[in-house]
Amino acid sequence: MTTHCRRTVAAIFLAIFSWPIAPGQASPPRPMDKTVECEILVVGGGLAGTATAYEGLLAGKTVCMTELTDWVGGQLTSQGTAALDERPTQTDKLFYPRGYLELRQRIKDFYGVQNPGKCWVSRSACFLPKDGHDILMAMLEDAEKQGQGTLQWFPNTVIKELVLAPTAPGEEGQEIIQAIAIQHQPAPNAPPLNTKLLSQTIEDSYRYEDSEQLTKTIINFNPPQTNQGRRAPWLVVEATETGELIALADVPYRVGVDPRTYLDPSSSSVEGFAYCTQGFTYTFAMEATAEPQPQPEPDFYQRFIPYYSYDQSRFDFDALFTYRRIWSPDGLGIFEPATPNQPKNRFGVSPARPGEISMQNWLPGNDYTPGTPRDNFVYTREQLQQTGQLEPGGWLGGLRTESLANGEKIALGFYHWLVAGTTDAKLGNNVKKPNPNNRLLTGLDSPMGTEHGLSKFPYIREGRRIIGRPDFIYPNGFEINETDISRQNFKDDFYRENLSPRDYRRLHAELAGIDGLDVLDGTLAPDAVERRQRATMYPDSVGIGHYNIDFHPCYLEYPVEKPGNIERPGERQAHTPSYPFQIPLRAMIPQRIDNLLVVGKTIATSHIAAAAYRVHSFEWSSGAAAGIVAADALQNDYLPYQLVNQTALIANPKLLQLRRKIEDTGNPTAFPNTSIFTSFENWK
Repeated sequence: MTTHCRRTVAAIFLAIFSWPIAPGQASPPRPMDKTVECEILVVGGGLAGTATAYEGLLAGKTVCMTELTDWVGGQLTSQGTAALDERPTQTDKLFYPRGYLELRQRIKDFYGVQNPGKCWVSRSACFLPKDGHDILMAMLEDAEKQGQGTLQWFPNTVIKELVLAPTAPGEEGQEIIQAIAIQHQPAPNAPPLNTKLLSQTIEDSYRYEDSEQLTKTIINFNPPQTNQGRRAPWLVVEATETGELIALADVPYRVGVDPRTYLDPSSSSVEGFAYCTQGFTYTFAMEATAEPQPQPEPDFYQRFIPYYSYDQSRFDFDALFTYRRIWSPDGLGIFEPATPNQPKNRFGVSPARPGEISMQNWLPGNDYTPGTPRDNFVYTREQLQQTGQLEPGGWLGGLRTESLANGEKIALGFYHWLVAGTTDAKLGNNVKKPNPNNRLLTGLDSPMGTEHGLSKFPYIREGRRIIGRPDFIYPNGFEINETDISRQNFKDDFYRENLSPRDYRRLHAELAGIDGLDVLDGTLAPDAVERRQRATMYPDSVGIGHYNIDFHPCYLEYPVEKPGNIERPGERQAHTPSYPFQIPLRAMIPQRIDNLLVVGKTIATSHIAAAAYRVHSFEWSSGAAAGIVAADALQNDYLPYQLVNQTALIANPKLLQLRRKIEDTGNPTAFPNTSIFTSFENWK
């Protein structure tokens, strides 16, 4: 029986019997304001969601995209980190997905130079977040025209409820058949959106009822209807920053630190610790001025003084300002030779000058790093139950609002520390000098587009992570682990001392490549293993990425700003370079929900692997893959999970055809010359 026929039977079945619903699903308090049909529903307008929409439109599909803020681009725009984090592995060869390459080129065309900010964090581009939104929207509009697709863009919109139904009668799998959303606008006589801090509006945006500050529109997202009035196939893509849909649909997922195993041997916890995710950051933009500016002290500033520091003696104000400088009026590129009129600082870029704009994203500064059950930012499933968010109608985004508010305060306090502070929590007294010739850029026309000057949403490094479907190799569910990508020296004493002899042997068998069986049966000693010099290869790879396993660790005690507080011990044990890696389709397919794809930071990775699977080009690659997979599945009448089940993964003709299609569209699924004999030892 074909998938289409099975869906037809399911539709008849559902007409007679009631269908399952997601834990948080309830009837809205009033009728829907509008119903919208789409073939691909993308929830989350970050880089991964934008890339999904981009490829879906080029494939001629009707794409709906929702976003909590009013900007597309996520970490590049609404989260303010408009500095492309890249590795030379890809940059030197320009080995990226086609849409990401187009984005880089459009930035250069827009400014006339590749790096208008002359920053030193990125060789590629540092620029204004508000311009990033305009550039990405233009890309989507052009993709819509070129592919003859249809884009329906829903800013200021969140998903409140999901309705699930069996994929087919008698089967365990379910499908999302309806998504109920809330779009908000300013209430009459209320200030414009982006006037108040996010912590003051986020819970309101998830409530159906109108309020003094917001008027709500309830939207019913549905799959298209056929000429016979039946429900046609559609795909839903989870592209939110923290994994909202996977919590709302209640599919298996993890949060925080995983237990230490031979696959994640550098874990900071033997048993796991769900409350420690990487720190999040409210970024802000500041402008250098010729004259000193008034710098009023926030009433909460003294509370956070014990947290702020340049971190290392080689850093100072000029280093931080030029690190993520996003605008320079003279428009010089970072690699232009020094001239007598343009000296370089010790980081190879020109010093800060009046009129230049810098974006701040610093640890310990405006990074906020809670890591205890009292202040963790992303609620666990148990906490969602305790707070009623999994009850009918109870979903409020799944985040701790108090920590959101503290992140806002610590960011605004960090600006004041930069311009007026005289203490340094790590480096001691007489190190920090005031820098009053600067101003915080605020206002709806500012680089961040907010009245208060902070980014519209915090930069998220880690949220919920799905657990993929089980098979005979991954009986507990598929996951990308530390050993799949890390360059770590796993013969270090730490691993011999903290793993059992059995797990130490299994670790090196995992790393041994074709000699793995010899290690397991005792023929080859673990310390005699010559480890493979590449990342794990996947027959279902649909994208690529490369970035260091880079941690911004949570802090050990509550509250974060407690004097003498430290990072959670052991979190940086895994902080190390990685090999160029792949994005397997299995990492994007959750358990139980058959028409849901997961992209971006919430794919199936461990806590350690997630520290590499989180930057701009990876997000784009995963989103582009999802857009192509969704369009291909709709065109050829299958569900993505059917390509990667136990019997179909190896030499599956449909999977091979899909990978070829992804490659043919200019979206790499592997690095050049990748094979089991490949060595990436020189690709550092």
